[in-house]
Amino acid sequence: MQTRESNIPGISLEYVVPTPDPELLTGVPVFFGLASPKQGVKQPKKLTLATHFQQYFDSAKGYLADTVTGFFENGGRICYVMGLSENTFKALKAGLEVSEVLEDIDLVCVPDIMLPSDAEVIAMQQAVLQLRSDAEVIAMQQAVLQHCERMGDRFAILDALNDPQKLPGQRQQLISRNAALYAPWLKVESRPHPIPPSGHIAGIYASCDRTVGVHGAPANIPLTGVLDLSFSLTSTEQEQLNLATGGGVNCIRSFQGRGMRVWGVRTLSPIPEWQYVNVRRIFITFGRWVNMNLADTVFEPNAFPLWVRLQRELSVYCESLWQQGALQGASPQEAYYVKCDAETNPPQNRDIGKVIAEIGLSPTVPGEFIQLLLVQSNSGITVT
Repeated sequence: MQTRESNIPGISLEYVVPTPDPELLTGVPVFFGLASPKQGVKQPKKLTLATHFQQYFDSAKGYLADTVTGFFENGGRICYVMGLSENTFKALKAGLEVSEVLEDIDLVCVPDIMLPSDAEVIAMQQAVLQLRSDAEVIAMQQAVLQHCERMGDRFAILDALNDPQKLPGQRQQLISRNAALYAPWLKVESRPHPIPPSGHIAGIYASCDRTVGVHGAPANIPLTGVLDLSFSLTSTEQEQLNLATGGGVNCIRSFQGRGMRVWGVRTLSPIPEWQYVNVRRIFITFGRWVNMNLADTVFEPNAFPLWVRLQRELSVYCESLWQQGALQGASPQEAYYVKCDAETNPPQNRDIGKVIAEIGLSPTVPGEFIQLLLVQSNSGITVT
């Protein structure tokens, strides 16, 4: 605030510079994997350059370093790394719990769930890597899905098993609206054997968010820093992995003259409304925006003034999504609706301290509104 004298005696003018709203970041992953922090502090480390990895960690015993490199090579700007001392289910669960304090992240990647099955590779690295059964891989990935579902503001990028024959079985055991599965693995210059693709894919998400928006489909985008794929899938094989009755496997395909591209945008959900990555991420981002910008309304009286404020601020944000192209419709009325009044907040809800706003959004893929409820109570705000 600045003050200066005016031309009127006894009157001074005060210029108040408004404080900008905090930025809602998207395309920010947290990577979990085998790594030893140099300072011994077992907390997530924020990285803005691939070279920062070597500053914070002594070594990466699995795929973590190459995954982080792939993220930055493909357009990533910010990520967090949570080093795990052991590659066990228990260590992963503990790491996921520690990461709950992170508010900037919206993506989760755990490349070291996937371990090499090649005997020669194991022989070279047997001191730091061990074989893991497919059942153990699925169990750890299911723990990641449960974490994302419970948090409600995170989307998991999962690595497929490095065997095309096992993809249908893996897909059937992983069901979630907040995750996507990618295959095959990638051959990079720094390693003699392929690595899981999740880091490179996270970079694609971040780049697409920055250039198009979170509503943009992170697909048909060439990968950087990849020499080859661990195996190839035909269009027919990919179609069989993306049945209309369930979630799909997003394939990375090599096209002559066009490079290796992400060729799929399916989630792991059997529900039609949630079968597209970009659609689901619009709603995740919507919930994150609500918690960032409307958290101060939690203890306001559940009455008409609060309803008006929620209706106004939610409508403004919905209109901004429509203007960005995230919602379809020739007018705002066709793209969204917001309802917060006495009808959505009857006396029985007000008596228990709940405020409910009903929002309907029409993303650019489905042809109808997808409805969600904003429920405010003494414990905070939830969007379902």
